[in-house]
Amino acid sequence: MSVPRTVLICHASDAFDREGLAAWLASFTELAGIVVIEETREQRRARVKRELRRVGWLRFGDVVAMRIYQRLVLARRDRQWARGALQAMKDRYGSTPDVPTVTIASINDDVAIAFMRSAAPDIVIARCKQLMKRKAIGLARIGCFVMHPGICPEYRNAHGCFWALAERDLDKVGMTLLKIDAGVDTGPVYGHYSVDVDERNESHVVIQYRAVLDNLDEVAERLIDIANGSARPIDTRSRESAVWGQPWLTRYLRWKRAARMLNP
Repeated sequence: MSVPRTVLICHASDAFDREGLAAWLASFTELAGIVVIEETREQRRARVKRELRRVGWLRFGDVVAMRIYQRLVLARRDRQWARGALQAMKDRYGSTPDVPTVTIASINDDVAIAFMRSAAPDIVIARCKQLMKRKAIGLARIGCFVMHPGICPEYRNAHGCFWALAERDLDKVGMTLLKIDAGVDTGPVYGHYSVDVDERNESHVVIQYRAVLDNLDEVAERLIDIANGSARPIDTRSRESAVWGQPWLTRYLRWKRAARMLNP
C-alpha cells in the first residue's frame, strides 16, 4: 500500500502539536496539510459557561483555583519541559514540514471543511478540544483519530490522565488511540499506551504530553496497520465508561499529597 495521506488538526498555541507532531507525521506519512485552530474570545467564554452549567458555582471555583495555581506555580516548569520535548522531536524527525496550512476558529466551519476536502486525507489526526461534526469526520477516507490523554472508556474527555492520577488509578494513566465518532471519546479504540509516571516531580500536564511523546513509535506502527487494513479495534464493551471534567485544585493537592506519601 502507498504511504497514507494525513492532515493534522491542532491549536495555534500548542507548539508540541503544531511543530513537533507535524514533523513526526511527516516522517512516516504524506502530510497533506495542517489545520490550525485559533479560537475567538466568544468561543472561550462559551466553554467556560458550559463548564459552569455542568459543575455549578462551588465546584467551578475549584476549577478556577486550579487554573490560577497552574499559571502561577506550574506553568514555568511545564513550559521548560515542553521546549525540551519539542527540540527532541525536531532533532529526531526534522523541522516542521512546509505544507499547506489554514487557520480557522472552528474545525466545523466551511473553510476548514473545504481545506480538508482538497487535501483528500486517508487519516486525520485531531489534536483539538473542539468536537467535530459528522461532516468533518467523514472527510477522511479511513477515519479521524485522536491521541486521547487518558485510557478510554474509563477516562473520557480531555483530562483523563489527571483524573486517573487523582483517583489513584495508576494503571489507567496513559493515552488512547481512538477513532472519532459522533460521541465524546466513544469511538473504536485501536490502542492503549502507558507511561512511566513521576508523580512527585511532574505535573499532570507533563505526564499527559509524555503519554504521547513516549509512544510515538508504537502509534506510528499502529496507524500504518490501520491504513493497510490489518488493525482491529480493541473490544471495550464490558468496561466501565465515564466522562470527566476540568481538573480541580482540591483533587490536585490531594493527589500530590498521596504521591509524596508513596514516594517520600
